[in-house]
Amino acid sequence: MNSAAETYILPGGGASITALPKISLHDHLDGGLRPQTIIDLAEEIGLDLPTTDATELAAWFESQSSSGSLVEYLKTFDVTIAVMQTRGGLFRVAREFVQDLAADGVVYGEVRWAPEQHLTAGLSLDEVVEAVQEGLEQGVADAAESGHTIRVGQLVSAMRHADRGLEIAQLAVRQRDNGVVGFDIAGAEAGFPASKLADAFDYLAQNFLPVTVHAGEADSLDSIKSALFDGRALRIGHGVRIAEDISTTSEDDEGVYVELGPVAEWIKDRQIALELSPSSNLQTNAWGTELADHPFDVLYQLGFRVTVNVDNRLMSNTSLSKELFLLAEEFGYTLDDLAQFQLNAAAASFLSLDDRDDLIEQILTGFEQA
Repeated sequence: MNSAAETYILPGGGASITALPKISLHDHLDGGLRPQTIIDLAEEIGLDLPTTDATELAAWFESQSSSGSLVEYLKTFDVTIAVMQTRGGLFRVAREFVQDLAADGVVYGEVRWAPEQHLTAGLSLDEVVEAVQEGLEQGVADAAESGHTIRVGQLVSAMRHADRGLEIAQLAVRQRDNGVVGFDIAGAEAGFPASKLADAFDYLAQNFLPVTVHAGEADSLDSIKSALFDGRALRIGHGVRIAEDISTTSEDDEGVYVELGPVAEWIKDRQIALELSPSSNLQTNAWGTELADHPFDVLYQLGFRVTVNVDNRLMSNTSLSKELFLLAEEFGYTLDDLAQFQLNAAAASFLSLDDRDDLIEQILTGFEQA
């Protein structure tokens, strides 16, 4: 199953969401594999899988990922990471990753992954980054041959429970001229605040490499605080629990009135982007069990810089077009709303100001022609 091949139409509007130019900021490399690729690579290394039928394997990943627990959700990555230990495996996965983004109308994608998890076959940290970059570049070339223009950048992640933060930060800076555009920390969030990687974040700040931090997904508001002030995050990965810092003060016939706490106010006033991933958030019980419960629309209406993301396309059986379709269906969003989400993402991307302006122009032109 390849969800990127599906076409999604704006409810009531007739425009193809899939054909619209889109920007993906929160998309994990090890969460976007094609099921058949997993089967092929697993056979090469002798890895046992729950099934060798691609459709059944896709269903297995989605089912296993819907446990309501981030910790259980993360266990599915044992399978995908296992087939991403060789140069050939990394190259193929990265190449197909970009092909699938392009097929879904993505014009700029930041691809996040943790190099430290791909060393068991003897490759070095620099070698795995280089293998992924080669795959990404080939994917861009493949897309161009198919008539799609796409640009991608690597977000290098350090695993927050490991003790390699500074080493991975140094890797990211070292590879910034080879496709790396920023840094992230990922993995089990509770108990591992950004403050535990303070030396890494100090190094990144000294070297002016932008940072996004997973926070407010499986832990409380304190995790977001640490991402902001210890991690110096320019974006928040997920950040859905910022809603804990928004309280209702009154309601009347005109609407609902709310008050922002200091963290929510800081994020809104400084337009720190929230990398919201609705389907994933529901799977891990980050907030609610139904899309109607998700605070995405509340945050949007209040003026936060919300962006729409997939997190892990395989685990959530999703694509960026599908996420936009589901939100439009639930909250009645129009083409203008979907355009705003892409403009938010363009402004928050880890590109130069000139490149961000070019992205914004590309988004505006594409939506005007829809």
